[in-house]
Amino acid sequence: MAYDPGASAGSVAFGPGASGAITASGREAHGASTARGVGTAHGASTAHGASTAHGAPSRRYPVSVELASLTPAVVRQGGELRISGRVTNTSGRRLGAVRIGVRIGASGTIDTRGELSAVARRTPLTRADGPEVANRTARLAPLATGAERGFRLTVPVPDLGLDGAGAYALTVNVVRADGARAGTVLGLTRTHLSAYPDATRLEPLRTTVLWPVLDAPRMEALTLRTQDSVLPVFRDDELTVAFGPGGRLRRLVEMGKGQPVTWVLDPDLIVQAQAMADGYRVARTPGDSDPRQAAEGEGGEAAADWLAALRTAVRGREVIALPYADPDLTSLARGGGAPLTGLLRRASRTGRSVVDRALGVHARAGVGWPAGGELDDRIARYAKRLGLDTVLASGAGVATAGELVSEGATDDGAVSIEGGTTALRYDAAIASLLFASHPAAGASGAPARLLLRQRLLAETLTAARELPNARRELVMVPPRRMPLAVARVLLTVVAEGRKAGWLAPAGFAAALRRPTAGRLRGFDGYPLARHAAELPPDRLAAVVRDRRRMRALAKVLSDARATAASVRAALARSVATAWRADPAGAASYQRGVSRYLTASIASVRLVPKSTVVVAGGSATIPVTVDNGLQQDLTGVELRVLSSRPERLNARDRAVPVQASRAVSRTVRIRVEAYANGPVLLTARLYTTADGRPWGAPMTFTADVRSVPSGAVLFVLGGTGLIVLAVAFRLRRARRR
Repeated sequence: MAYDPGASAGSVAFGPGASGAITASGREAHGASTARGVGTAHGASTAHGASTAHGAPSRRYPVSVELASLTPAVVRQGGELRISGRVTNTSGRRLGAVRIGVRIGASGTIDTRGELSAVARRTPLTRADGPEVANRTARLAPLATGAERGFRLTVPVPDLGLDGAGAYALTVNVVRADGARAGTVLGLTRTHLSAYPDATRLEPLRTTVLWPVLDAPRMEALTLRTQDSVLPVFRDDELTVAFGPGGRLRRLVEMGKGQPVTWVLDPDLIVQAQAMADGYRVARTPGDSDPRQAAEGEGGEAAADWLAALRTAVRGREVIALPYADPDLTSLARGGGAPLTGLLRRASRTGRSVVDRALGVHARAGVGWPAGGELDDRIARYAKRLGLDTVLASGAGVATAGELVSEGATDDGAVSIEGGTTALRYDAAIASLLFASHPAAGASGAPARLLLRQRLLAETLTAARELPNARRELVMVPPRRMPLAVARVLLTVVAEGRKAGWLAPAGFAAALRRPTAGRLRGFDGYPLARHAAELPPDRLAAVVRDRRRMRALAKVLSDARATAASVRAALARSVATAWRADPAGAASYQRGVSRYLTASIASVRLVPKSTVVVAGGSATIPVTVDNGLQQDLTGVELRVLSSRPERLNARDRAVPVQASRAVSRTVRIRVEAYANGPVLLTARLYTTADGRPWGAPMTFTADVRSVPSGAVLFVLGGTGLIVLAVAFRLRRARRR
């Protein structure tokens, strides 16, 4: 904390080319100078997205500084820059009067996007921060321990000494105002200031902004059948809040209405909203297998209103319908999801038609969005198998034959890669900032929102300045479950850049035109944290097993289509990308689907019995089939096998079984008895479609009594004839 820049701008003269931090001992450290060249538009920003989102200096300073507002967001050649914020004494002692001042980076405009990251990562005051703007300071009274005080600064733009269009490093510092140590730095914060004089003429970046309206799966495979309807069961009722006034999904629809954005929708969310509007139940606990324990849902009206608002907002706009339930392409490609391709492809075809009918649009299908934008050969091949010919990919992983900016994220746009897939590259640096930022929506989140806004403006302006006369694309991709504060900042940045002139809105279809030939970079630095978030192979294997069991269940149902559709949708939800943020929820959801199938299959069974009495030569044996399903049972037959067919045998090879829902049905098997005494019988159900066994066999004893003597003599006579025939053949054999 011993760096003292002096009370006036002239007390320390830093040249424009100076860099390096001054330590307490006066020696020069090289962190700042080397940081200026760190990475490229991809590497630096992406690697440090979390830290740059906040831009907080080291906590070794005794005063923390937060900016609440900075107006205008983009400065011209005239007018004033107005800054407000607050300072807090975080030290354990009282501080005297302080002075707040402003500095503009000594190097002037920031020419590369890597330098933007370097500015955000710098912590102590350095020569690179430049001198304090003279006579444009604010003085605050002494600060008690823990005291917080607001401040306002007004600086005429000409006094900032800006030298043209571009992004500048802006530092707001707090220094001692009085005493022997006047000028000692007590705290600071940094942000970026974008300048765009009226005479500037840059070729605007054709900017495509995706607007995802997505959420985690909520609807289970479970349903409750009544006399009049089939009510879906939801694992919780959180969508009621999200769809309602002020809810995240409701506000996203309201904010995106009329904006130059491309809507990205999950058909499953539309299906869930429709189900809620038509009536639904909420499970007592997530994954519960008994629909009778579910309570009535309360979000029907909110869901209907949300659908109406969404229908209005997307009218005449570009809409992308993602594959149903937004499957985790990376996990599926890496973890063995090949057996699920048919299921997911079929669900996606259905999903697009759902979106079109519900919203009155013609949505674009065939677009995949791998988590993190990672794209390699396996992911590209898997996407193609799902019928996805376009994949959203981070610009860090896809290269063209001749990129305009070496390793630059700003060369967005469509790239045609081997196999017939088009990769639409999006800006990795901007995506990293949007994904890493979680500012609060209220006043407490204002400093974080302001830093994010200024950084994004600087990123886009610097990207436009890289090649000022070239027509290029910029694709901005926010998080799937975009926070409202991030959404608000994104819209502000697009509006400010558009108003100034370096951004020009473009649609998704326009970004896909004229793809250039390219290749995958062979990315081998897949982040460990992202790899750990993938769906594990054993869970994918469980989903594959559940799919086989669903097919078996469908063979015995009277209304197989509805049940199969419900389970297929749940299986697709089991591999949703949204589960990356909730691994415990992913495991719980998949277990719930498995329990539902297990309970359904076990609901059709043979009621055990021990012994039945067969009186007479011809008789019927009752076998009870219990149907615990919520719909009629068809598609099964009963077979009974005898361990001693020469004593007792079934006349009916197979008897069809039909039972109404939730009832037991007694099936009678005709038998012929030839001799008295016990005979072991085995009864089992089989599916009529393919003759496969259903459930466990049931073994019982038939006690044959009072068989007529004629029948016994018939049996004995038959046995005697067999013995004589055998003896005759043996005698002839000996003679030969």
